[in-house]
Amino acid sequence: MATGTPALIALHRAGISFTSHPYQHDPRARAFGEESVAALGLRSDQVFKTLIALVDGDPTVGIVPVSGHLDLKALAHAAGGRRAEMASSDLAERITGYVVGGISPIGLKRPLPAYLDEQAILFDVVYVSGGRRGLSLGLSPDDLQRAAHAIMAPIARDDRP
Repeated sequence: MATGTPALIALHRAGISFTSHPYQHDPRARAFGEESVAALGLRSDQVFKTLIALVDGDPTVGIVPVSGHLDLKALAHAAGGRRAEMASSDLAERITGYVVGGISPIGLKRPLPAYLDEQAILFDVVYVSGGRRGLSLGLSPDDLQRAAHAIMAPIARDDRP
């Protein structure tokens, strides 16, 4: 029987290949995505963060590169809604079963509509949270899309100069 976080259990049950990348989480860190990028020596556009938004009031998952931001208008459009806003940290934790900084798009407490930014297809492997702070998982974009039951859509904006 598979053990570990709900994300790890879900991947094992689905027979999806992945690599596990633990690192020492700094409890003072607040930019969790950037922390994993630095700790693992990865590119910030190859590591994806999981954000919870409300599209017309319904919880929705946005999976975007750490190097960018979730475009709420684009997420609402992709989800067929009119308006999106970020969920509070408390709500995100309550509906996903994960703590902020360790929210994985895989193995959520209950299924939610999910959207994966299309930039994921630029890589053979992308990285997401493994369901706790200090754990990232590497998997193919196709496997991430399948495991998260996500729809690929242009939902990120890059604010870098």
